Amino acid sequence: MTLSTGLDILSAAQKGGYGVGAFNTDNLETTLAIIDAAESTRSPVMLAITAGALSYSKNRIADIALAEARDASVPVAVHLDHGDSFEVCMWCIRHGFTSVMIDKSHENEATNIRETRRVVEAARAVGVSVEAEIGKLGGIDAAGEAGDGNAQLTTADEAARFVEGAGCDTLAIAVGTAHGPNKGIGRPHIAIERIGEIRARVDAPLVMHGASSVPADVVKRFNAAGGQLEGAVGIHDDDIREAIARGMSKVNVGTDLRIASSTAIREFVRSQPGEIDMRKILKPARAEMARVIGAKMALLGSAGKG
Repeated sequence: MTLSTGLDILSAAQKGGYGVGAFNTDNLETTLAIIDAAESTRSPVMLAITAGALSYSKNRIADIALAEARDASVPVAVHLDHGDSFEVCMWCIRHGFTSVMIDKSHENEATNIRETRRVVEAARAVGVSVEAEIGKLGGIDAAGEAGDGNAQLTTADEAARFVEGAGCDTLAIAVGTAHGPNKGIGRPHIAIERIGEIRARVDAPLVMHGASSVPADVVKRFNAAGGQLEGAVGIHDDDIREAIARGMSKVNVGTDLRIASSTAIREFVRSQPGEIDMRKILKPARAEMARVIGAKMALLGSAGKG
């Protein structure tokens, strides 16, 4: 199937009232697991690759993702996640990515708008969609207070002003989520009303970063197999459902795949201590990731939409 752009996939999700997962991949097994789950559930999907993943793989993860995406029977976009410079965005566009994120959310608004606009102008000329981000992730507590001194929730005014000035196709907003498995404040509180306020002011599909659920059953297995991941929590399934109902179209997931794969590897190595064939060791990890991804696709409502 021909590769889809991020905007193609997310516009359909926005109109259909469901979410699409952007799953982070670092290697062959994770990429295969994502495509396996997408095809088995008939779900559109975005393969998300960070600059760190490119560096780790000497850029080879890009070739793997693009090859698997082109062979898939469902809509797939290959997406640069958290691109930190114009140059890395241009490299990805030239290499065949159909979606890129330029993340200058740590800069002031004027700089963020200017740098995003640079990428938009170049990407739009070749039909590649662009995601940008405003606000800072970090989580908020049940009272709505920032759980991290660096957290900064996105306001509707900021979002509307930014999209008008930068011209981005999709917008990542900060509403209480955080990257990684240890949120540190119990069940994270998501500013659901804020999503609706921004949706009312912004036409671009909205993006939810740091949205791994960190399934308790998988964490329990991880710890039972010798891991140490106590107190790990993620975004509650009910909050993800409500976020989509209020206007989220793209949901980013990375931590769940790492926990799933490392759990399966730990369990296999414990049960087969003499095994040295990496294909046999990694096969259960691929299957466990595909299981977790498929469940996430069902939660987002994208299953059957591809």
